[in-house]
Amino acid sequence: MQNDTTSVYDFFRQIVAAQTANKFIRRENASDKEFHFQNWVKARLSEGQLHFEQGGRNSYPDFSMVEVTEGYEVKGLAYPGRVTDFDSNSQVPTGHHNGRTIYYVFGRYPAKPDSNEYPVTDLVLCHGDFLNADHEYVHENKSIRGFGSYGDLMIRDRKMYVVPTPFALANNLAHHFSLILPAEETPDKDFEAIGDLVRVEAPQLVVAYNFDLRTNALQPELIANPNAGREHRFRAWRLAGEAGARVVEMATVPTGPAVVKDEANGEE
Repeated sequence: MQNDTTSVYDFFRQIVAAQTANKFIRRENASDKEFHFQNWVKARLSEGQLHFEQGGRNSYPDFSMVEVTEGYEVKGLAYPGRVTDFDSNSQVPTGHHNGRTIYYVFGRYPAKPDSNEYPVTDLVLCHGDFLNADHEYVHENKSIRGFGSYGDLMIRDRKMYVVPTPFALANNLAHHFSLILPAEETPDKDFEAIGDLVRVEAPQLVVAYNFDLRTNALQPELIANPNAGREHRFRAWRLAGEAGARVVEMATVPTGPAVVKDEANGEE
């Protein structure tokens, strides 16, 4: 059931088929903590004959499709463990990057498996706009030379973004394989809708920040969001017969004004 305009439906079918066939993650050894899930995802693309190019260690996204202008960024989540948010190093999540539509693959797997083969317990494949709908911001690393008593030290401003995962943003995703798309997109007939999701833009935007090296004080600069209250609508899908009885719905996610947090001791 090939779709010439997008790879996401065929890719999702391959993922579910692999789960049904008990195709497990295989890590090289117990110290392999980074690429085992990404290799599992890569195998699903290959099995579906979905042609792709794989970037280097720090490239974005992890897989760029060839026949369609899409890409997939992969995030493995060990469970139990940190599954409600993830670190995005030097790249803000978005649904569009460098002319491509970007999707994120979040897969959960056992944190302490008994062997080097173990299942993907649940998975969410979502459009990047579900995480962040801003397409304008362009990340750049900067540096300042002249720091220190001799003036020959460099400070690197290498930003890391901490982003909620779909498992934190929506309820009833656990123990299933789900696809989250913008509401206007309609998958093929073998997909079943399982819930409508709405994300609302915040009243304010952080547009800058200042850090005082003398006091270690961090001060954000805020402006009113011209799109405050704008709704971005999404729909969750599963393959027919895999939907389950519970509707996927938005979770209660804390929002509010920008807060400066002390990372050293967890105090705000």
